Amino acid sequence: MNRVLPVVRLRVPTDEDAVAWQRIFDHPDVMEFHGGRSAGLSVYEELTARQRRHDAERGFCLWTMLDESGRVIGFTGAQPWEREWGPTGEIEIGWRLGREYWGQGYATAAARMTLERVREAGVPSVVAMVVAGNTRSIAVTQRLGMRLTEVFTTPESEHEGHCYRLDLQKPQLRFGDTE
Repeated sequence: MNRVLPVVRLRVPTDEDAVAWQRIFDHPDVMEFHGGRSAGLSVYEELTARQRRHDAERGFCLWTMLDESGRVIGFTGAQPWEREWGPTGEIEIGWRLGREYWGQGYATAAARMTLERVREAGVPSVVAMVVAGNTRSIAVTQRLGMRLTEVFTTPESEHEGHCYRLDLQKPQLRFGDTE
């Protein structure tokens, strides 16, 4: 099914976005693959501050995702994979949406914008680490043209994790307005 993707805007996270992220991610479906429940406000405050530093230093971060009316609906973006397992040191793209925004194309639209921005920042390739059972995120990686390259057992949860990759230096098909 092809459909027009929604309008989405990305911005560097503000202090206020920490509160919005905690609120919209406080749903068991949203947190199913992220520990089961939303983190405390201090975690989101630290995360938004870290993303502002990433943007200032690297030109990319996990941006706050806004819908057409300017409502905070989640985040998307890129940051270094800093764990001691998996694709350590590589740039990972990712996304997380509030439950009410699922299935509308926001993650795909915003992830495409992320790929354009990290390519412009000179990043040669990206990875996406996805828990094997997260079929919605796997579908986004496929729409982006990413390919499964490695399978890991995550040390924290002992779940199977998939590493999807995309070379940003190869000529890419132009991202269209449909998914």
